[in-house]
Amino acid sequence: MIRFYFHPTPNPLKVALFLEEVGLPYEVVPVDTRKGEQHAPSFRAINPNGKLPAIVDTDGIGGEVRVFDSSAILLYLGDKLDRFVGTPADRGELLSWLFFVSSGIGPYSGQAVHFQRAAPEPLPYAINRYRREVQRHYEVLDKHLGGRTTIVGESYTIVDMSAWGWLDRAAVALPGDDDPLAPFPNLKRWFQSINSRPAVARARAVGSDHKFKQEMDEEARRAMFPSNYPPAA
Repeated sequence: MIRFYFHPTPNPLKVALFLEEVGLPYEVVPVDTRKGEQHAPSFRAINPNGKLPAIVDTDGIGGEVRVFDSSAILLYLGDKLDRFVGTPADRGELLSWLFFVSSGIGPYSGQAVHFQRAAPEPLPYAINRYRREVQRHYEVLDKHLGGRTTIVGESYTIVDMSAWGWLDRAAVALPGDDDPLAPFPNLKRWFQSINSRPAVARARAVGSDHKFKQEMDEEARRAMFPSNYPPAA
């Protein structure tokens, strides 16, 4: 059994998509980041970094195994089940593009969202910097996808799932653009193909029976951006 620590944001959604694709039994454990539940000692014992997602595999080698960070989880589960990890010949490409998403598209998209939606005041340099980097990463992936249906090899892999999680929020990372993927036709075609998979609809429904906090009030800001505040005396 997989205990899946979840909040409805891009990185947990990637793992939800994998779990729904393979039909692996799992238990959703909601962690409300706007209430600060990610800082509870019980969760920090699973992910010392206090971020979502995380899993505990109760059937891991030698007993329970914790795994945190969405890319690590996708690799762990993919390797364990031998599903969606391509062929041995694909391994170098799979790792390269998986980390391209985790070190590029993901954090730059996250910072673009932060400075446009959460910063206390607009900072034009930061907004321009992160929007442009999001677009640059899209351009790299768009060029790579020319004549291709998947990012790695000849089949759908965890890299497609990982990239889908962030591309699904393109309109949030690039607000004001009516169709933020329009300048990237290969990327848009690929995204629409992944987005039409039946498991995507199931992944979107994960956690929908839990009422997560929606208000971005002072409690939420302190919980989500603790480094912006001085440590308690």
